[in-house]
Amino acid sequence: MNKNHLTTGTLIAASLGPGDPGLITRAAWHALETTPCWAWPESRQEGGGYAISIAQRAGLTPPEQTLTLHFPMTRNAKLLTEQWSVAARQVLEVLHAGQDVVFLVEGDASFYSTFGHLQRTILDLDPAIRVRIIPGVASPMAGAALDRQGLCEGDQTVAMVPATIGMERIAHLLDTFETVVLLKVRPVLDELIPLLEQRHLLDKSIFVERAGAPEERVIHDIRSLAGSQVHYLSLMIVHCNDGEATLGNRT
Repeated sequence: MNKNHLTTGTLIAASLGPGDPGLITRAAWHALETTPCWAWPESRQEGGGYAISIAQRAGLTPPEQTLTLHFPMTRNAKLLTEQWSVAARQVLEVLHAGQDVVFLVEGDASFYSTFGHLQRTILDLDPAIRVRIIPGVASPMAGAALDRQGLCEGDQTVAMVPATIGMERIAHLLDTFETVVLLKVRPVLDELIPLLEQRHLLDKSIFVERAGAPEERVIHDIRSLAGSQVHYLSLMIVHCNDGEATLGNRT
């Protein structure tokens, strides 16, 4: 599909951090200031675009050429594949015209990011496309900073998983790792709270919603979240011991 490899643009992933514009790296900032086309994901259900809002709060102005890529909030694989194909072809049209495209990503582009789907779909259509990924601050790191407690130290181990993997698997992780970071907690929050209470871990957990954004929430009283609606950009950090215990010797 590539018309001329020497004249195609580069696909750039600019990781913008979890929400605070001050966490945008100099490399990502430079890419946003110099790339002639921005692209970003947007959900029709959620509205707007979280990544573009970070750039706007930083005072960065989009270029004349932009691509708003629409994706449904669904797990329907067929529908998602169709939407990714549409988005990839939109981006490829600009790349094949010789223009670089920077894709705006909240958090880090390599950590549970929409960019991975876009990259794979574009490379399936044209394997010769050049890709550059600019790393950034991932939400668990921002959450740990807000908690003012390290995720790990010494020989301690950390698991970072989507909470949607199921309570049985999460229970195993709580028994195995010193710290467990649970992403995408919104759909399973009311299942997760009883599990943490059963394991006597509610008081060792912190809930973080939209870290670094104006709407940021940090909640230590996990019980107060029962039955409530939270934002999809939410996570929970569970310290499975007090920082002094060792594996196999927890209280």
